[in-house]
Amino acid sequence: MTANLLEKRIAILVTDGFEQAELEGPLAALGAASAEAKIISPRPAQVQGMRHMEKGDKFKVDKLLEEAEADDYDALLLPGGLYNPDELRSTPAAVAFVRAFGEKDKPIAAICHGPQLLIEADLLKGKKLTSWAAIQTDIRNAGGEWVDEEVVIDEKLVTSRQPDDIPAFCREMVDVFAGGLTADV
Repeated sequence: MTANLLEKRIAILVTDGFEQAELEGPLAALGAASAEAKIISPRPAQVQGMRHMEKGDKFKVDKLLEEAEADDYDALLLPGGLYNPDELRSTPAAVAFVRAFGEKDKPIAAICHGPQLLIEADLLKGKKLTSWAAIQTDIRNAGGEWVDEEVVIDEKLVTSRQPDDIPAFCREMVDVFAGGLTADV
């Protein structure tokens, strides 16, 4: 049975270059659980997805990052991809947005290279997580414990390694998000 996320508002932080499957799969799972998911981006209008190294589809941006507040959302999703997390971790407003979720103890789900934002936001000390294997040293250097598992849950943090892990990632993300706090509205 799928957890119910009715009345839960989920922020999905992306910019151009995100791995499309890592947005589409979780977005479908959130929709099936009745969540209100919004794409937040520093880019206006739309963002470009990728299918590994090939351009994928474009997705409508629901809210500009500069207008978004962590208090307006119950949880945060960080898709990966090669370019997306690197660009976002170089954007102070994106790092501050992610850090605010951590400071408010709101659930966060990150897949593939998505944890790069958690590193930059200084949210990994003492956390156990997984990611794309290439960033495991970065996670360890940030104080996290990296493990090679399909999906890892550490309190309100859900992480997975790659697109093949999306079914398990989505299942655990929805469950953790269902147990999270209600947004301050």
